[in-house]
Amino acid sequence: MLRQPRAVWAVAFACVIAFMGIGLVDPILKDIAAQLQATPSQVSLMFTSYMAIMGVAMLVTGVVSSRIGPKRTLLAGLALIIVFAGLAGASDTVGQIVGFRAGWGLGNALFVATALSTIVSAAAGSTAQAIILFEAALGIGIASGPLVGGLLGEQSWRAPFFGVSVLMLLALVATAVLLPATPPTGRRTSLADPFRALRHRPLLLLGVTAIFYNIGFFTILAAGPFALPEAGILEIGWIFFAWGLLLAFTSVFVAPLVQRAIGTVPAIIAMLALFALDLAMMAVFTTHVPVVVAGIVASGAFIGINNTLITEAVMGAA
Repeated sequence: MLRQPRAVWAVAFACVIAFMGIGLVDPILKDIAAQLQATPSQVSLMFTSYMAIMGVAMLVTGVVSSRIGPKRTLLAGLALIIVFAGLAGASDTVGQIVGFRAGWGLGNALFVATALSTIVSAAAGSTAQAIILFEAALGIGIASGPLVGGLLGEQSWRAPFFGVSVLMLLALVATAVLLPATPPTGRRTSLADPFRALRHRPLLLLGVTAIFYNIGFFTILAAGPFALPEAGILEIGWIFFAWGLLLAFTSVFVAPLVQRAIGTVPAIIAMLALFALDLAMMAVFTTHVPVVVAGIVASGAFIGINNTLITEAVMGAA
């Protein structure tokens, strides 16, 4: 699995930086709320705008990629992230950050959806190995995001946003240099194609499952820091770094073992059930900080295994 073309490693590196942006703002949520006099719910809109636009925009990434080619789509997505992450760092109100995070989500949609298909098509080995490589990049990015956000956030809440712009610029250069030209091939897809695909019941079921599962995922990210009232920026960064490390480890090494042991569908059901119990435990014991910390970190295992299993299930159903 490690003997991959340079192009695959270039895209994987860019994936690490892209997914770093998901957890990067976690340690600075409380600081942004204090500095800009915003409520927790207003600050959590930074996740809402980012993911809502990203989710909707992913419906059109196939249309864009089939017309300009995967490489240009990847570069366009990276360029948008560079611009909007920088603008978010230069903002003076939460409303501005929320708006620029929406643009950031558009860039992420163009990049992430195309990156997975690019890695799968260019990687040596099986599709399952390519997906695990993608999930490893996802896990490393999500794990390192809160730590980088915490370290930079100690200087200023603006620093993590500018940090993403710089790292994404490196990713853009690496992708532009190492990824060969990928002109559009085959039939041009239409805006209706993703909705036609939902006529296939397994895809529809997995799509609905992903909607509700991701609500739980981002509840951890958006609500977790506010359940740790005494924790500082760096402490929150380390807690979510541990969460991300567990997510990365389980997505790469544990998910295949669980899948072989009990099968894909039973494993997904089991992880969703355990994740639900974990969230319920944190809801009941919200005032007990050690329980909340343990619940946040443990959720990384359920999310990591589920990410790999659902991605493989979607690719298989498609």
